[in-house]
Amino acid sequence: MKIKSTLTFLLIAGLFASCSTGKYAATEKIYKKKAKEFSKEYGANPVVNQAIMKLPASIEKEWIASTNFGMRKPNYVVIHHTAQDSLGQTIRTFHSEKAGVSAHYVVGRTGKVVQMVNDYYRAHHAGLGKWGNDMDLNSSSIGIELDNNGTTDPWTDVQINALMELLSYLKVKYNIPQANFIGHMDLAPTRKNDPSRFPWKNLADRGFGYWYDEYLETPPLDFNPKLALRIIGYDVKNLDAAIKAFKQHYIQNNVNVALLNDQDLKILYSIYKKVL
Repeated sequence: MKIKSTLTFLLIAGLFASCSTGKYAATEKIYKKKAKEFSKEYGANPVVNQAIMKLPASIEKEWIASTNFGMRKPNYVVIHHTAQDSLGQTIRTFHSEKAGVSAHYVVGRTGKVVQMVNDYYRAHHAGLGKWGNDMDLNSSSIGIELDNNGTTDPWTDVQINALMELLSYLKVKYNIPQANFIGHMDLAPTRKNDPSRFPWKNLADRGFGYWYDEYLETPPLDFNPKLALRIIGYDVKNLDAAIKAFKQHYIQNNVNVALLNDQDLKILYSIYKKVL
């Protein structure tokens, strides 16, 4: 058993050593430096650069540390497609300070999973958008990019299976509700359509997001589609965009038409009831 433990330790050590000495050594160094800077602020006692230190001198103030606290945790998972040609190209993009974008994980076509940002850090993947009352999904979510050009690439079984394994861990680790596995197009319907052509039903069958029932009820006469979309989470300020995003996720047909036919309304009603 001792030999086995030693070998395991050496394998793990070798993995992390390769990260710091390989072709990504320069970017690993930048990551380490930024993480160290964050850790100084997290560990400051008393706190620095926060409200208590900024109040005017006329207000009596004191730092008294509590013993009851923990790390913030993500509450959503946002799934994207990269709209690029390879895993390597996406990694280069996420190393570009000019681009300024990142995700916590990238899942390649071959099923390879690359983690690029610590789960507890704020990656730059969601951008401007809204889901429910949350207007800063970067701060509350884990971003997962799937290596796919968004137009003609198929979703490979090995890629989806790797994604499922990753989601299974994240859901349990952070107690993420089933409803909180969403796509980029859901939270940013005026800007994004990713992930397109995506097998959302496969994910919902495993508890990652919702899917509509096989038997669909006709909505009641007073059913309000705009209200239903808002309750599901969509920003309905631009109702046409919200409808298109909903169709991109659940209908995947005539997605550029901001109209809901009778079948679409039944699907909307089914998802709405699940979210209530």
